[in-house]
Amino acid sequence: QVQLVESGGGWVQAGGSLRLSCAVSGSIFGINFMNWYRQPPGKQREWVASITSGGSTNYGDSVKGRFTISRDIVRRAVYLQMNSLKPEDTAVYYCSVQRIGGENYWGKGTLVTVSS
Repeated sequence: QVQLVESGGGWVQAGGSLRLSCAVSGSIFGINFMNWYRQPPGKQREWVASITSGGSTNYGDSVKGRFTISRDIVRRAVYLQMNSLKPEDTAVYYCSVQRIGGENYWGKGTLVTVSS
């Protein structure tokens, strides 16, 4: 089992920055992807960014160039640095990890509100 706890959400004005953190505990054996997703109010959950076990990163088009995903293996954490925030970035942000074989684990989310 893997447990994920997100933190760092809050309220910020447009143009501002926030850094989300995700603490990972439990068995991390076989984790090959660490991801951030988000769910805007009234909309479906969408993928934001991923980092592989090898450190390669990928981003959704809407956040490319503004968000940066990173990880700290020693601290067992994954981060999402969000810059130049826009009102449309308002969402509950979720951390997830995927094991080799496709098993997925999710955190409970942290709310980010960006005001115009």
